[in-house]
Amino acid sequence: MENRINPGYPCHRFSVAPMLDWTDRHCRFFLRLISKQALLYTEMVTTGALLHGDRQRFLQFDPSEHPLALQLGGSDPAGLAACAKMAEDFGYDEVNLNVGCPSDRVQNGSFGACLMAEPELVAECVGAMRKAVSIPVTVKSRIGIDDRDSYEELIKFIGTVAEAGCDTFIVHARKAWLKGLSPKQNREVPPLRYDTVYRLKQDFPTLQIVLNGGITTLDQAEDVLGNGVDGVMVGREAYHNPYILAEVDRRLFGASAEVITRAEIIEKLLPYIEQQRAEGVRLHSITRHILGLFHGEPGARSWRRHLSEHAVKYDADASVVREALKFTIQ
Repeated sequence: MENRINPGYPCHRFSVAPMLDWTDRHCRFFLRLISKQALLYTEMVTTGALLHGDRQRFLQFDPSEHPLALQLGGSDPAGLAACAKMAEDFGYDEVNLNVGCPSDRVQNGSFGACLMAEPELVAECVGAMRKAVSIPVTVKSRIGIDDRDSYEELIKFIGTVAEAGCDTFIVHARKAWLKGLSPKQNREVPPLRYDTVYRLKQDFPTLQIVLNGGITTLDQAEDVLGNGVDGVMVGREAYHNPYILAEVDRRLFGASAEVITRAEIIEKLLPYIEQQRAEGVRLHSITRHILGLFHGEPGARSWRRHLSEHAVKYDADASVVREALKFTIQ
């Protein structure tokens, strides 16, 4: 297979995972203040929500969020193609197909991880999306599902979908149990198999292979990258301890800019908060994403407590964040 990767595509060397109810536009704006280079993903949005709902609400984002990818959930090629076109028209840098979520709700919609059992359908979906847009179409998957977790089945899936034009696969290095485990358990119980993802890169050298699952430090990210994969994706650690992103640009992208401090991040966030409050956005909708900024630092507990108690009030404004910041200044 020839290498179809366009060097102008978003860099997947480090990305923050799509996380339902977490990586909304306020969270992404906040994370972008910490890292200029990390690729950010939206929450998963279903094709039905875009085709029949308020697409403006689901797709709007601040221009500062670039590079930014939209993750779609669906299994109808025509519907996915139409939604991919929406993503391109709104200015997203990439559209990603979810083939990894194991939740019952997603399975009932016949998409997510259960699609790993249907590589030809996924290929059809990817082909339709690629015909509709010029931005890259990527796939996020597991290494297998249920008892169908042999390496042979995995390479059949990757190979089939790659032939439809997918150049980039983000692979959660655990299989998913579609019955018997909750989504949370599916992130913890099946063992991590990094070697399987490393082997994929060896067997598909022209594809971009990004490893997801279990990465909690930049040291670990660098170790993973040292094994030949093209990128790492970090999920919950980036949400609960967002300051992990502060050295991403320097350590993983070679940037020379000074590392931003936590206080500087908040100072840059305050004008955004004031703007959003003026537009009617409740303060808690923003501050719920910044509770972990001072994780492990003096005053972290008081910071969280003050925001949790006061940001939920109807008339709460940016002054609540300014007051919370005082607890962290030694």
